[in-house]
Amino acid sequence: MTRVAVVTGGTRGIGAAISIALKESGCKVAAVYAGNDEKAKAFEAETGIAVFKWDVSDYQACVDGIAGIEQALGPVDILVNNAGITRDAMFHKMTPAHWNEVIGTNLTGLYNMTHPVWSGMRDRGFGRVINISSINGQKGQMGQVNYSASKAGDLGFTKALAQEGAAKGITVNAICPGYIATEMVRAIPEKVLNERILPQIPVGRLGEPEEIARCVVFLASDDAGFITGSTLSANGGQFFV
Repeated sequence: MTRVAVVTGGTRGIGAAISIALKESGCKVAAVYAGNDEKAKAFEAETGIAVFKWDVSDYQACVDGIAGIEQALGPVDILVNNAGITRDAMFHKMTPAHWNEVIGTNLTGLYNMTHPVWSGMRDRGFGRVINISSINGQKGQMGQVNYSASKAGDLGFTKALAQEGAAKGITVNAICPGYIATEMVRAIPEKVLNERILPQIPVGRLGEPEEIARCVVFLASDDAGFITGSTLSANGGQFFV
């Protein structure tokens, strides 16, 4: 049976790799994005993956958007909550807007996306929810109090919801990437990357988006049915819990 998968932040970076990997695994995939129309349309044309635009911090937009996906592709079996933003600032300079925007997308967005698909997963007796958290949700990061708090919250969300879904055939897991070779990380000055970041990573390199995508494909599979409430760290040995 072909599964329907939704990936938020699914047209760029880690999300794009996840969308492609899920399609290659046999899923019908919908990639949700919030802003860059040009890149989203190019991604759709290149991959054949359907794209849908809305802001995951808006609950009604999520309800309406998911209804559109289910009308086009069928009921959602797999949800990958990957959408995330940063508004970095030292805490004494962090504004309410910095805080609220990050929490709204990175944490409230999990509720907004998962809540509309949860009842259907329960009724059908199958579901996979995979939340993309971060190494900085595990260890914290200076200048990212808002981001670290949101990503730590994603882990609490995962552990609690996993207990509710287990008896209904739904697994809920999290992945915590470390430094991954996305557009954003590649934009870091080479000197900073080579002298401050790479020395912290025991394997001596950045991760690749496809490595995170392979973790998602496994957790989304039938083979991973006994794994729930877990956090998979994919950080090259940079941090252990």
